[in-house]
Amino acid sequence: MTRVLVVEDDPQLVRALKINLQARKFDVEEASDGGTALRLAAARKPDVIVLDLGLPDMDGIEVIKGVRDWSRIPILVLSARHTSEDKIRALDAGADDYVTKPFSMDELLARLRAATRRQEAPAASLADEFTLVTTDEFSVDLVAKKVRRGERTVRLTPTEWHLLEILITHPGRLITQSRLLLEVWGPTYSEHTNYLRVYMAQLRRKLEADPAHPRYLITEPGMGYRFEP
Repeated sequence: MTRVLVVEDDPQLVRALKINLQARKFDVEEASDGGTALRLAAARKPDVIVLDLGLPDMDGIEVIKGVRDWSRIPILVLSARHTSEDKIRALDAGADDYVTKPFSMDELLARLRAATRRQEAPAASLADEFTLVTTDEFSVDLVAKKVRRGERTVRLTPTEWHLLEILITHPGRLITQSRLLLEVWGPTYSEHTNYLRVYMAQLRRKLEADPAHPRYLITEPGMGYRFEP
């Protein structure tokens, strides 16, 4: 049974989440503040954390950072904060996904299932996946640093390769613009989001069947990009 830690100080919302999650065979624990959340996360080792950012004792960003000091437990933020800046702060701190209140329960459950699937993948399968990533359109050999479409080798520039490598080694996870700019170009390029648009367009032209409607290299407007396997 998947163990979920719900960190939320609204009792009515906690009750609604517990009813819906338990009906779908999740084991639910709850914390109404950040301190309790950090203690429970360390003691109970949940499979996934659903986290509100507006907690009475600390900002939820601090909870994310506290958990990330020792664990890669998937963290799904569930917050009324809806600006791109809020989302980017949470994702950069280590959150895996972000759902804005008010929300659809079906969407939340789908995001939870996706997060736990990624977490539960066997180690051997993950090792294989991150050595050779294969889609219907292209394959990427991370060891040999080669990309192929059918029988044809796709030539990527070092920058294109670096971007692609970051995205495909975090399947399904949103990677923020700021993180990509920092890792690929360095701290002095933190505002150059036009670089990302140009290079992502080039990658799509080389790898996607329909670059105008990408299937694998997805844009999250104002936030970043994700690789959908």
